[in-house]
Amino acid sequence: MRVVVQRVKSSQVSVDGQIVGKIGRGLNLFVGISDTDTEAELDWMARKCLELRLFPDGERGRFDKSVQEIEGELLVISQFTLYGDCRKGRRPSFDRAAAPETAESFYEQFVEKLRSSGLRVETGKFGAMMQVSIENDGPVTIVLAREGQRIG
Repeated sequence: MRVVVQRVKSSQVSVDGQIVGKIGRGLNLFVGISDTDTEAELDWMARKCLELRLFPDGERGRFDKSVQEIEGELLVISQFTLYGDCRKGRRPSFDRAAAPETAESFYEQFVEKLRSSGLRVETGKFGAMMQVSIENDGPVTIVLAREGQRIG
């Protein structure tokens, strides 16, 4: 599982010109699910996204607070292209990305794990062509990865 975490002042996602998700201060999460992910990766990643200290404490400007501590918001957007392999040729291969049916189920489970924190969680639309507008804060961008074990 791969997640690109961006600290934002605001973020929104639109599908066909209609806003489907919008947040204020918090985190924008681009989520890629691999063909080896299990619930262990979902649990680890949800906890990491909620507890990662990416927000300043106000006085020193250090990364001392998590999105939970500032009562921020989350915008979660599925992005299979995080598993694009560009090592060969000129066109990315997405062989490591989970099949759409599996990825959608895992994505929904991930969103529910984040919602159980009590924070406001908005989403894009799985499988849709989306336009994302981000007012980055910092900018602060972190790439998180936790890979399951390939069987066979």
